Amino acid sequence: MANSAWSEKIVQLLRRMNNFHLPGSCRPHCFRFEINEAQVGWIPPHVAPLLARYTEVFTPPHGGAVSLRPGLDTYGRRSEAVDAVLQTMRQEGCLTCLKGWRDEKYSVMSKFSDPPLMWMERAATSLFGVKRYGVHINGYTVSEAGEVSMWLARRSPTKQTYPGLLDNVAAGGLAAGVGIKHTLVKECQEEACIPAAIAEKAHPVTTVSYTYEEEDGVFAESQFVFDLELPRDFKPRVGDGEVQEFYLLPIDKVKELLATDDFKPNCAMVVLDFLIRHSFIEPDAEPCYQEFVAGLHQTLE
Repeated sequence: MANSAWSEKIVQLLRRMNNFHLPGSCRPHCFRFEINEAQVGWIPPHVAPLLARYTEVFTPPHGGAVSLRPGLDTYGRRSEAVDAVLQTMRQEGCLTCLKGWRDEKYSVMSKFSDPPLMWMERAATSLFGVKRYGVHINGYTVSEAGEVSMWLARRSPTKQTYPGLLDNVAAGGLAAGVGIKHTLVKECQEEACIPAAIAEKAHPVTTVSYTYEEEDGVFAESQFVFDLELPRDFKPRVGDGEVQEFYLLPIDKVKELLATDDFKPNCAMVVLDFLIRHSFIEPDAEPCYQEFVAGLHQTLE
């Protein structure tokens, strides 16, 4: 693929993953989701009327915002009240995303540094546009000659989302009350059979943030990214069944694959960030360099 065509494919990927920020998105028509007057998300216009039925939990839209009732004044009360609503909506079967219910609790707060105000079922987060956090690990090796290769995973064909696509060597969502490093070690062990003694050597390097809209709602995500240099003689193995196979590929091949539909989109972004940070993509040779960097760090205010 010619350089210009490759660059345009990457720009298209980044625009797709940040389409909530672009003209024509539903953002101007969304309602702010507020708890104690603090905005914690964006409720798409098709979701607000559904929530309006549950007047004991949500206030009617006012001033462009939907809020939780003031009487829901603790972490537990908010979490349980909203979960009861979501369970009812799940049984009604009117929202596709709730058919993928995971029984995973995600924290809800304005900023990651803030105390959580409640927890919410992972499958429902896009209905409220609340920020979701995860941990992604770039697993790579360096040969004696200094050549870098990267381990990629191919997702199981039975995964709920993006089945069969290429992924980072290990990754996972950050569940409520669970630490970042703990999640990293757990995902490495469960998905790739990487022992804790090796996984703990991973270095935190950056975050990759983006917000996109789809039929299921608004996906505001931020991934904590780690680089993990794996021993040359180590081979990841399929663990919990979320992965069907691992590949060790030269960087040129990895770069080529980024511009195809074979990559899970947010994982492609994490790998793109790796290529930039390790100078496999340089500003003198890549005219879209600044667009790449900006597209990897679009935080939602």
